[in-house]
Formats: sequence, C-alpha cells, structure tokens
Amino acid sequence: MIWSAARALIIRDLHLLWRRRGDALQPALFALLVIVLFALALGSEAQTLAKVAPGVLWVAVLLSGLLSLDTLFRGDAEDGSLEQWMLAPVPLAWLVLVRTLTHWATTALPLIVFAPLLAELLHLPHAQLPVLLTSLLLGTPLLSLLGAVVAALTVGMRRSGILVALLALPLYVPVLVFAAGSVAAGAQGLDPTGGLLFLAAGLVLALVLAPLATAAALRIAHA
Repeated sequence: MIWSAARALIIRDLHLLWRRRGDALQPALFALLVIVLFALALGSEAQTLAKVAPGVLWVAVLLSGLLSLDTLFRGDAEDGSLEQWMLAPVPLAWLVLVRTLTHWATTALPLIVFAPLLAELLHLPHAQLPVLLTSLLLGTPLLSLLGAVVAALTVGMRRSGILVALLALPLYVPVLVFAAGSVAAGAQGLDPTGGLLFLAAGLVLALVLAPLATAAALRIAHA
C-alpha cells in the first residue's frame, strides 16, 4: 500500500508540475543568473574564477533551492490535501519523504545534470568535477530534507518566505561548508573524502529523522 500511495503522489506532483512548468524552471534560471553575475563581477581571468567556482556553484544551488521551499507543503495545506495525508492509512512520514524526494528531483537534479556546463562558465578544472558532482549528489538531498522541516514549521503562516529563508540558512551552512570545502580540498591536492563522508553521514541521518520531524511539525501546524 505504501508503494501505491507513493506512486500516486509522484504522478500527482508531476502533473501539477507540468501545469506550472514555467514556475518549475525558476530555480534553474536563478542559479544560472547567479553564476553569470559572479562571472561578470569577477572578470574573465580563468584562475580567479576557478578558485571561487566551487563556492559560487554551491551558493547558486543553495539559493535556488530556497525559491521553491516555501511552496513545498503550502499548496497541500490550502487545498485540503494535507488533511487527507494525515488520515491516509500510510505513515505521514512516508508521504513526506516521497514529496521531499520528488521536490529534490524536480529542482536540484536538473542543476546537477547541467553542473558540468555551469562549471565551464567558471573555468572549473575538469579534475575537480567528479568531487563537485559527488558533493552535489550528497548535499542537495540533505538540503531538501532539512528544508522540509522548516517548510513544515511555517506551513500555517502567511507570507513566510523570508522566515523560511532565515530558519533554513543556519541549517544549510554546514552543508555548504563541507560540500564546497571538499572541492576546494581536492583542488589543493588534499584528500576530499572527509568532507564527503560527513555529507554522506548527514544524508543518512536526515533520511531517517527528517521525515519524522517534518511529519510531527505538520501535525502541530494543523492541530
């Protein structure tokens, strides 16, 4: 039953995303805009851009994820779907996990696919690209899981976009530090494995605890 519920939720989310496909492109376009502005501001010197490329790419991905974070559960709360989630014969945490991973797949995953092209804009050395992609694959789902907790806490508030960003950014900073730091360590000839292992451990922990915390926050918001 849980798999049929997950499949139905994914199909519904994809249908809604297709209807609002213009809005779905906003995170990717925002990330591209941030990267282009950084490239223009720092000039055309390849060495300068290469030094800041990991941080710029990660900041662009992080900020683009914040754009759609406020709407993660808000639409379900407004149309009554969230109440049906709570009454469904499947765990609420499971539905939360499915929604969060779908959100990640439709917002962050396209950026990961185009990360090599974005890295070329910043003259990132090709040798650093595998570490960058690994950090994105480990870090972006972690950002989505942490952001889901914040989105659930503020789902009952109106105009909570700024509040969501203020609450989420402190949680995002460690992910940003370990992710961009691992790429920078690789660029300096150091072993980037430590930072990647921290991201992997954080992702495993978040996969277990974040859906439970998000489900509890949604119940509190609708109590």
